[in-house]
Parts: sequence; C-alpha cells; structure tokens
Amino acid sequence: MKIAFVGKGGSGKTTLSSLFIRHLAAAQVPVLAVDADINQHLAPALGLDDAEAAALPAMGARLPLIKEYLRGTNPRIASAESMIKTTPPGEGSRLLRLAEDNPVFDACARPVHLDGNAGTARLMVTGPFTEADLGVACYHSKTGAVELCLNHLADGRDEYVVVDMTAGSDSFASGMFTRFDMTFLVAEPTRKGVAVYRQYKEYARDYDVALRVVGNKVQGPDDLAFLREAAGDDLLVAFGHSDWVRAMEKGRSPGFDTLEATARSALRDLHETADAAYERRDPVRYTRQMVHFHVKNAESWGNARTGVDLAAQVDPAFVLDERRAAIRQPV
Repeated sequence: MKIAFVGKGGSGKTTLSSLFIRHLAAAQVPVLAVDADINQHLAPALGLDDAEAAALPAMGARLPLIKEYLRGTNPRIASAESMIKTTPPGEGSRLLRLAEDNPVFDACARPVHLDGNAGTARLMVTGPFTEADLGVACYHSKTGAVELCLNHLADGRDEYVVVDMTAGSDSFASGMFTRFDMTFLVAEPTRKGVAVYRQYKEYARDYDVALRVVGNKVQGPDDLAFLREAAGDDLLVAFGHSDWVRAMEKGRSPGFDTLEATARSALRDLHETADAAYERRDPVRYTRQMVHFHVKNAESWGNARTGVDLAAQVDPAFVLDERRAAIRQPV
C-alpha cells in the first residue's frame, strides 16, 4: 500500500506521517518510510538525532545506481542514462518488493528502531537541497528518484510505503501524486489550511486520486465544524493537542504506548481507511497514468535532454500488478 501525506508547510504532515509509521510498525506491519519533502524532517520525527539524520544516504545522489538496477534487461531502455523520473517498467525491468533485499534498498534504506514498543521501520530520504543546488537544480530532480522507485514498486496489501511529500501544490510538479492508494491531506482549521485542500482536490479531480482530510491542531468543536464545513465527508479524523507529540518535538522519546488514546484511535482510523483502499486498486489505470505522465514529460523536456525518443520506452503490453503471476524478475 502506497500512502502519501500532503499539506501546506507547517500543517504537521511530517509529525502525523511519523505517528502513522510508528502505528504500522507497532502493529508489526512492514513499512518503508520515505522523506520526499524539501525540508527533511522525517528522520528527527522518527527519533533520529542530527548526526544520524545527516548520515542517511540520499536517494538523489544514488540515482544512477537506482536506474541501472531498475532497467534490468528491458530492451526498450538502451541505457540507464536515458531513464527519467517517469520511465515506466516493462518486460525485463526489475521491480521492487518491500519484503526483499535488493541493491536499491541496500544503498538507500536504513532501519530505524523506533522508541518504546513501536518496532522497526526502514527509512529512505531524497536528501536535502544544498548550496550546490542553488541556481542550477530544482528539488524535483531529487524527488524523481522516489517517483522512479514508486513506478517500479510491486507492493501488496499488508505492507506499506508512507511518503512525506513536499508541501502544498508542489506535489503536482510531476505525476507522483497519482502513485498512491491513499492520500492523506493534513489541514489546520484555517483559511490557508482549507485552501490547500481545495486546490489539491481540484488538481487531482481528473485522476481519481483517493483523498481524505486529516485535521490537525484542532482545539475544539468550532475548529472541527470549520473543517467539516470546508471538507465535508472528505474529513476523516482530527488530531488535537498532544503532550506526547510536544515531548517528541523537544527531542524526548516517550514510549509510543503512552500516546494519548484519542490519537491512537485516529491512527487506527487512518490504517483502516488505507487498508480499505486496496479494493479500489486498478492496475490498468495505474499503469495508464504512469505512461501518460511519461509521454507528457518526454515531449516537454525529456526527449531534448536525453536525445532519445522516450515514448519508445513504453511497453504497451505491460501492466504493473503485484497479483499477476506474469510479473517476473530478470536474472
């Protein structure tokens, strides 16, 4: 299951995504956490100190390795250099499975032992936007590594990838917003908070994106009514003040089993909603959207940058479906 947490900057999406990751790990659900935000705060939210967070391998810096592995023996892709962030898999491509070891996870993922009885998650990070990037790169060149991995991910129902996305409408700078079974939009009870929700819903309308709103920093019935009026039935749950979260943000490590009962109940609702989204999976639509954005990127900039007709990378007979026995890994 692929889950995205989105929202405006400062809404608390990193905090809530870290709580959801803890919830899944505590339930013994295999979970891969991915920090795809320009502000890399997921590692500290999961309990890593500054030195540990800084030592995490950046996916953006390992993009050549990722491309070479995923390309496999796909005859439609002449070289790893000709792959872009939207390149879809085809016959001969290597797919990523969460319950395996592979060179991509070996290079980019690190285990995080969560506090208390919250278990263990694996963490991947795009890497920070550095001074070397100023004026010569955009952050989406880094998140492209995440999109490429999601395009090649064959995940099942009882395993999770949780992605902390970049803030606001920047999520729509590529087709990555269509790569998820469920998108949780974190909204504060403010005009700006609900404006991001409305914008996201409008952009996603034509792509059948499963979207639910998670209220945060809700202080009472008036705040809840404000969000309900704006989001209607899209509003799933709401989080209020948490002494546990406040302690975590100060660098303390309270046991996850001491998280307030209201927050634990809300996390269970998130889990149940995400799990139920599995029934909506449509491998044909998912692959078609993947191809749509690949061709769009090829025409707008990819062909000129690579010197290759990237539309030729599309395998028209291939459908990405983890339930199909026809999915094979090349030697």
